[in-house]
Amino acid sequence: MDRTRVRGSRQLMVFFKRRVHQLVKSSFCSSRWFHRSTTRNAEFSHAVIGGGIVGVAIGSELQSTNGNNVLLLEKNASLGEETTSRNSEVIHAGIYYPRDTLKGSLCIRGKNKIYNAERSGQFQVPLKQCGKLVVAQSEQEQEYLEKLYKHSCDMDVPVEMLSKKEVAASSPLIQANSAALHSPSTGIISAHDYLLYFQTVLENEGGTIGLNTEVIDINFNSNIPEYRLVLRESSSKEEFEITADNVINAAGLYAQKISNLILPEERHMKSYFAKGTYFSYSPEIPMSSGKITSKLIYPCPNPNASSLGTHLTLDLGGQLKFGPDLEWLNITDADDIDYSPSPKNIGEAYKAIRTYFPSIRENDLQPSYTGVRPKLVSAEENKARFQDFMIREEEGFPGFVNLMGIESPGLTASWAIADYVKDLYHK
Repeated sequence: MDRTRVRGSRQLMVFFKRRVHQLVKSSFCSSRWFHRSTTRNAEFSHAVIGGGIVGVAIGSELQSTNGNNVLLLEKNASLGEETTSRNSEVIHAGIYYPRDTLKGSLCIRGKNKIYNAERSGQFQVPLKQCGKLVVAQSEQEQEYLEKLYKHSCDMDVPVEMLSKKEVAASSPLIQANSAALHSPSTGIISAHDYLLYFQTVLENEGGTIGLNTEVIDINFNSNIPEYRLVLRESSSKEEFEITADNVINAAGLYAQKISNLILPEERHMKSYFAKGTYFSYSPEIPMSSGKITSKLIYPCPNPNASSLGTHLTLDLGGQLKFGPDLEWLNITDADDIDYSPSPKNIGEAYKAIRTYFPSIRENDLQPSYTGVRPKLVSAEENKARFQDFMIREEEGFPGFVNLMGIESPGLTASWAIADYVKDLYHK
């Protein structure tokens, strides 16, 4: 129990009682400053719900602030088991998102923090700034790319337009019938090691991580004020309670469910989910990925699409993969998600991929894994308008911060999201 990671409710209860006793014995509790600059005496200054990359990043940033005592709660047996471990691991440049949106600003800031940390030599997380091409196959798509080029320049994101001949010269197996947009600041990163970086900071700074611990109820006592969280140990189903001055809901696929535990019924939100399948590339005649491309390849996206299309990405070992495609799920509870990849998706994925990689054959593709994006709106609403991240302190619940719809570019933006949340408490 000397470590700050605890795995079950009995351990948690013993640990919490010892931690609270130590805090009361010291003068630490009376000198802590939290949201609204008031002195409080809950067991924890902040309870962060959700152990994905965003939750762990937030926890590490808050714990690194003097006076904070952060508890990170994760219902699974380890951190990052859901969306964090089921994505493309792309460092997005920030070229797609409208100006003055959280997705746009936090993506760019998060990307810059990653590359600046790497250049400092203090950031031992495997990554590669490989760049990407967004390819246009028609005049209409080229017009879209030209608008994207102007938008990227306005956002101070480096880009350049390439002609059909320039693409053919550098990547002869990649087809761009009209033009391509080159994004040199796009990259790839190990999501596992990135999460481990924040986890190490959180633990080294004295934060507490509670694994196998599900939040089943939250109550706010406005007289104290403080939040009381009812927790349940995943295997034994034993329940217990802890208190916190502030609560951050970074539960990802479960964010709406957590929010609905505390907000009044008229402010409840429905959950929507979009599943994407990733495909491995196994041609009958092996070909090194370097002969195909050294950059990520993206098709030209449709405006207000729910995804960026079935694209070609590389992992840090140089292996090609394709995906994700897009399939809206007809469920309302994340517990009902089926992550099994299905061969039925191969046909449509093949049609999409061969528009920019015409030499691929359908038999070269195999379903590999799937990921699910937490959505704030339905498929119909998503087509009608751009949907931004939602990060806000809820009215009437001081210190309760909701993060919802944290999908792509959430991995890239995670460090900047953590700064954004920290600034809500420590302005």
